[in-house]
Amino acid sequence: MNAISGRPKHLISKCSVQSLLIHPSFDGTQLMSGTAFVAMSGRGPMLITNRHNVTGRHQQTGKPLLASGGLPNELHIWHNHAQGLGKWQKHRELLYDGDRPLWIEHPRHGANVDFVALPLTSLTDVQLHLYETSPPEDPLLLTPGEVVSVVGFPFQMTAGGRFAIWVTGFIATEPAVDLENLPLMLIDCRSRQGQSGSPVIANRTGAVSTMSGLNIGGGPVTQLVGIYSGRINDESDLGMVWKTAAINELIKSIA
Repeated sequence: MNAISGRPKHLISKCSVQSLLIHPSFDGTQLMSGTAFVAMSGRGPMLITNRHNVTGRHQQTGKPLLASGGLPNELHIWHNHAQGLGKWQKHRELLYDGDRPLWIEHPRHGANVDFVALPLTSLTDVQLHLYETSPPEDPLLLTPGEVVSVVGFPFQMTAGGRFAIWVTGFIATEPAVDLENLPLMLIDCRSRQGQSGSPVIANRTGAVSTMSGLNIGGGPVTQLVGIYSGRINDESDLGMVWKTAAINELIKSIA
């Protein structure tokens, strides 16, 4: 389903609750903010977010993201509460066991891609709303210029409570072509800090184009396009999206 029941006479998009606000922290002190989502692996639920959100370091240079040099050793995650929509439960997940990172990197690309999976161990009173990373039976036809949405928390802002904010952009490169031999594409989108780790989705209503042809009706269609990891530089609105197929490779490698 594309929408879930809220209070009477209201519908909340499922994607608005699938994005989770996270706070990379050190011993309880918040350092940054970001976004994450959950997918199911053979080992259980995994939090999917950017690698730089858990390392606290710039993905390319390795330098600390904060001028203070502070690096996170835990994540504070605002989960949806099991009691119902519109309530949230904050849990802490450690990032290290001693000196050993607890997050899992891509089986082929490793630290060269800016996303990881973190096993979720603290889920008391939590309702999970999962993203499916496996390819759909009849995927949407995505081409340059198509609208996509980055669903997350710019500057820690929310759409009330802990509901995510949707920011609209456009596919800027051919989705079938990898950039720099990595599972990466670009979108043109005015995104900001805090949206790192956001799911990027294509959300379509009415007549939609799929790989098998035009699919008329049948209700809204939502497809995960990838995970957002920031702009190519501070002067550009071009943002980096790591493709869903690569996220699925990571998920399927965890057993």
